[in-house]
Amino acid sequence: MKALHIHAGAQALAHLQRQGLQPHDIQMIPAAAGGPKGLILSHLDRDLFGRWLPQAPAEHEVHLVGASIGAWRMGAALMPDPVQAFERLAHDYIHQDYPVEPGAKAPTPTAVSQGFAQALHEFFGEHLPAMLSHPRWHLHVVTSRGMRWLQQGAPWGTRMGFAALTLGNFVSRQWVGQWLQRVVFSTVPLPLRLNDLPTAGTALTPENFTEAVRASCSIPFWLDPVCDIPGAPRGAHWDGGLVDYHFHWPYSQLQGLALYPHFQRQVIPGWLDKMVKWRHGPTPALGRLIVLAPNPAWVATLPNGKLPDRNDFTGLSTPQRHRDWQRAVAEAERLADEWREWLLRGCPAHEVQPL
Repeated sequence: MKALHIHAGAQALAHLQRQGLQPHDIQMIPAAAGGPKGLILSHLDRDLFGRWLPQAPAEHEVHLVGASIGAWRMGAALMPDPVQAFERLAHDYIHQDYPVEPGAKAPTPTAVSQGFAQALHEFFGEHLPAMLSHPRWHLHVVTSRGMRWLQQGAPWGTRMGFAALTLGNFVSRQWVGQWLQRVVFSTVPLPLRLNDLPTAGTALTPENFTEAVRASCSIPFWLDPVCDIPGAPRGAHWDGGLVDYHFHWPYSQLQGLALYPHFQRQVIPGWLDKMVKWRHGPTPALGRLIVLAPNPAWVATLPNGKLPDRNDFTGLSTPQRHRDWQRAVAEAERLADEWREWLLRGCPAHEVQPL
């Protein structure tokens, strides 16, 4: 049984049939929100950024786009030693632990936010200036800036605003734009245009990097929003996955291809669209996209028969969660092995499935 499935949009598949795949073909790499699910991509990330992509010509540039854990992953790719950075990311994410106040069942959002901010500072620290001036790889971190009742991050406004957002999103994804603005923190301009929802761009700098990534990971009710990030539109910034859960972006605008290490085949637009099944299908916008995703049958062989997820924080004891997640990451080395084998065999297009 294969652990890795490869899926491609129409133009990407035609490219593979004509000429296979080389590192210089890749113009963009998206990295999804999804919390612990992103752990399953650790070995693929190590291979892509530590071995394969560096084989491209020195002048070749790649845009790395991330939300939530995807922002942390793409930041790790820019570290001086990406392989070591991804190993540390997996270790730190698996072993994260936050204090629980007496009588409480879970840590407060403020405690989690403070602990996470410290973890990001320790992880990236002095490397930030070199990371953000990387000559070949350019980083884009996405947050969701609250509007209306979500603008200040007050508890009553958060509850009312997300209730209204959830109901409206069932009617139309355009409703998201009434409550959230996509903010893209970038080291250079994006190579495509985003006009589906209200969008603002701002510079990603050493001064706002930690707050931007922390905001991009700020799941409502689990963490506090990050307010008034330097250089960005004022207000409360929340998890980037609320607007762009899986980055269903117009990759058809790219000159090159987008390569997407992902934890599933479907590219779901926003976090609230998880419940809106009719938005899970492919569209022409994904024509230049290649998705590397685990085979669902292989996923069923992992601990608990699934990918790691946030429910494990409350559904498993801490020692059991550590063991199960470590085992899942170890098993996921097969994804990278099969990716390398596919490349060595000349990228046979008949093994690629449609999105």
